[in-house]
Amino acid sequence: MLFGMRKLLILCLFLAPPLWVLLKDDSPPRETPPPELIHVAEVGDLERLDALLAGDRDVDPRDVCRWTPLMKAALNGHVEVVRRLLDLGAEVDAEDKGGYTALMLAASNNHLEVVRLLAEAGADLGHRERTRGWTALEWARRQGHEEMVALLQELGARR
Repeated sequence: MLFGMRKLLILCLFLAPPLWVLLKDDSPPRETPPPELIHVAEVGDLERLDALLAGDRDVDPRDVCRWTPLMKAALNGHVEVVRRLLDLGAEVDAEDKGGYTALMLAASNNHLEVVRLLAEAGADLGHRERTRGWTALEWARRQGHEEMVALLQELGARR
């Protein structure tokens, strides 16, 4: 009986997949953290932003949702960070996965000075996102930001 068990054990070892197959990780890749520059722009840390951009770095890295540092800074109303990124050549009309731009994010969050900076930099006031087809003006109107609506109209935005 003991001899039969050995044969069975050897047979099982022979038929078992190699260890590297058992240890292989087939799970989807983990989301990587957003580039540091995006985080720095999101929190409005101008000093750190300048340090990160001191070399020849890309001013428009993207996270998994295709957000740029300019979008994060605009969303949170960080005027000086937005100004610096625009001065360094950030793409003013960059779109995320849904077609949203920095202008839309700033307008829907009532960041008047940021919207003014983006418009001066040539942001497309008539751009429509892909989810609902709304412009920055429509987002501001739907959020009830009357002062923002007036500013966008003054800047030339139309329905």
